[in-house]
Amino acid sequence: MRFMMLVIPKGYEKAAPGTMPDPKKIEEMMKYNESLQSAGILLALDGLHPPATGARVTFSHGKAKVADGPFADAKETIGGYWMIKVKSREEALQWAARAPMGDDEIIEVRQVQEMSEFPPEVQAAGARLGQ
Repeated sequence: MRFMMLVIPKGYEKAAPGTMPDPKKIEEMMKYNESLQSAGILLALDGLHPPATGARVTFSHGKAKVADGPFADAKETIGGYWMIKVKSREEALQWAARAPMGDDEIIEVRQVQEMSEFPPEVQAAGARLGQ
């Protein structure tokens, strides 16, 4: 089973462009990343620039509208992610609980939908697209 662990750092929604994490925090995170890799479950990971440098594309009546960050209505924002492959949801939650996060920071754990979980007609459409 694949799971995405989404990092929601406290206050990151208000971070200025170019904001970088504390080197000590990075060192702790790298040790955690190495433990995921050593366990053979790490598929991918990345940190994300602050939302002030991002954009949102919203859709209405078949038209797309682009809005540049920062986003005044944001209460939480994703700061990075890990993609892991484990045997169960419980195992994914155990790994998330080991992450070196600060007070009031969040890791949201979400299972990836596999093509085999979809009904046959959806699988057929995906097969046409090479999924």
